[in-house]
Amino acid sequence: MQLLEYFGVLTGLLYLFLEIRQHRAMWVVGFLTSLVYVFVFFFSKIYADMGLNIYYVAISIYGFWQWTRRRTVEKAGTGEAASSQEVILYRNMTFRLFARISCAILALYTLLYYVLHDFTDSPIPVGDAFTTAVGIVATWMLARRIIEHWIFWIIVNCVSVYLYYLRELYPTMFLYICYAILAAVGLYTWKKKGIRTNDNAL
Repeated sequence: MQLLEYFGVLTGLLYLFLEIRQHRAMWVVGFLTSLVYVFVFFFSKIYADMGLNIYYVAISIYGFWQWTRRRTVEKAGTGEAASSQEVILYRNMTFRLFARISCAILALYTLLYYVLHDFTDSPIPVGDAFTTAVGIVATWMLARRIIEHWIFWIIVNCVSVYLYYLRELYPTMFLYICYAILAAVGLYTWKKKGIRTNDNAL
């Protein structure tokens, strides 16, 4: 079990490195990481995070398709075609989208807390429901290249560090400390090196 957790830590770090670089191989690595953590969290009784990783497995397939269906983009100010992996493209979240995302998070949190509190033996239903609800939405935002997803992940990762400390998942706690730091790096990198676009096809 511990060996499986260490494997998840290594692939998780590789996933985040690829995410910062916007390399579509991140979705393949993320698929493997999420599959591993389905079992890690099941045996640790962190059921919502287990469910979240089942969702990650599915959305990794969607994300890979979403990022590869449009293989070329036009370079800003030129007529040259460029590979979508050669440039970091992102979109900003509008106020209307933020309102919809907030409603989605609240609805997911309410549902997850109810299920965890009333139907499972989860020792941390509040934190588990919160990180799962925000994580679901943040992963969808990543698939759509919305830059503010990094801010959501910084919050989720910081809360997760405490939850995994409570459950004595120390290698995973270390992984999420790295996630929190690298999420801040990812936000900085996308802003500094990225190109803002309003292309809804991304």
